[in-house]
Amino acid sequence: MNESELLFSLLTKLNALTGGLFLLCAFGLVAIRQMLTCLRLYIFQSLLLAVSAVLLGYHYASIHLFVVAALTIITKVFLIPWVLRQSVGYDSFSKREISQALNIPTTLLLSAAITIFAYYLAGPLLTAAGAGIFEKVNLPIGMASLLIGAYTVTVRGEAVPQLLGILAMENGAFFAGISIAPSLPLIAELAAAFYVLITVLVIGLLAMRIHTIIAKTAVGKLIALKEE
Repeated sequence: MNESELLFSLLTKLNALTGGLFLLCAFGLVAIRQMLTCLRLYIFQSLLLAVSAVLLGYHYASIHLFVVAALTIITKVFLIPWVLRQSVGYDSFSKREISQALNIPTTLLLSAAITIFAYYLAGPLLTAAGAGIFEKVNLPIGMASLLIGAYTVTVRGEAVPQLLGILAMENGAFFAGISIAPSLPLIAELAAAFYVLITVLVIGLLAMRIHTIIAKTAVGKLIALKEE
């Protein structure tokens, strides 16, 4: 095995490891009830997205993917968590959610089923496109993370974990996108970074307002508040 083959093998193994950890973060976001831990998982997942972009950028010799990695670190690892903490407040992150719709074992089983479904959906697409080894890792994992993020929004009862679920959906979409179209994610990332920051700020301010009025950020409490 020559040097180029060894390098390619190393890149694929590192990307597969990154993908596995990325998916585990999605499972953690839907199951862990400590909000500060959920935020840290989102930060780690975003960092893994940047790592995958660097690995693919090196393989494809794509400057776009290196820029995507830099933007991801700036916006998702540092800026978004900072904006979220400032707008929502530390008190919301220091507590443990107790209003989750399903228990943790059921949630994890359904997340596993969603992952299997994502791989089932991705299979024909990968075959039809004649996908390479990077696409075979990133596409199904990205789809699974996107779907689990959507599931997180429905199963969590607090505003902050729901917002993190939305952000995890965006991470999943980009994790798949960087392998399918290495040059496209730069434009999409620039646009998404702006809209995501605005979304985080608006929802964060709303969550802070809810917490100020009813001393909680549980979305379900809004129904009772409306009835009153």
